[in-house]
Amino acid sequence: MPRYALKIEYDGKPFSGWQRQKDVPSVQAAIEAALAKLERRDHSIAAAGRTDAGVHGLGQVAHCDMDKTWNPFRLSEALNFHLKPAPVAVVACAQVADDWHARFSALERRYLFRLVVRRAPLVLEAGKVWQISQMLDGDAMQAGADRLLGRHDFTTFRSSICQADSPLRTLDELRVETVDRADGAQEFRFHVRARSFLHNQVRSFVGTLERVGAGAWSPDDVTTALEARDRAACGPVCPPQGLYLAHVGYPTDPFA
Repeated sequence: MPRYALKIEYDGKPFSGWQRQKDVPSVQAAIEAALAKLERRDHSIAAAGRTDAGVHGLGQVAHCDMDKTWNPFRLSEALNFHLKPAPVAVVACAQVADDWHARFSALERRYLFRLVVRRAPLVLEAGKVWQISQMLDGDAMQAGADRLLGRHDFTTFRSSICQADSPLRTLDELRVETVDRADGAQEFRFHVRARSFLHNQVRSFVGTLERVGAGAWSPDDVTTALEARDRAACGPVCPPQGLYLAHVGYPTDPFA
């Protein structure tokens, strides 16, 4: 059975998350239903990351096995036709080796979190960013972010229902970018990179760093929270709508 890698973009707002679940909409189920229109059988696809409800995909990667050989462009076009009107699109498709795996072959994941400071409601970006009204100090947030880089026990920054075997992870990048927008608002973009992440890790980071930016926490408080290895020491977990799975890296880019 030929195997294909799919690069997928989606709006997470109407879905219960990536993973297929009974009686609720998911991104995985939408794609599997589209595949069933092309080859009439049950399909099961694997993804690089299982995003939560409300989280978006810019560069999610999954793989599927097909009964016949498809031209990758034709496969992506056919899937996009059958995905309508769901807010999901296959933006790239490539045939890969039979042992290539969207999750286990990945070397890194990159997430983007968007936080916008604006008083007026965000009409066009509703559900796409976390909006707050209080001004934030970007330099202070970066100083706090720097305390989290490297290999640590991230028990403080993972969900209490996280199923990972170990809280140890290596955080390769946590960069806070400040953008002055044309609408007069200020946007903070958190660029986060690691080989793998714990459940709610990125949202826990951003919620804690927002407290630093607001002046309620200091960068030293971030270190104290990290070293506590206690979920109760974490700052607030921010909402999901500003989070995007932006990129998945592999030894060789299948879409190049």
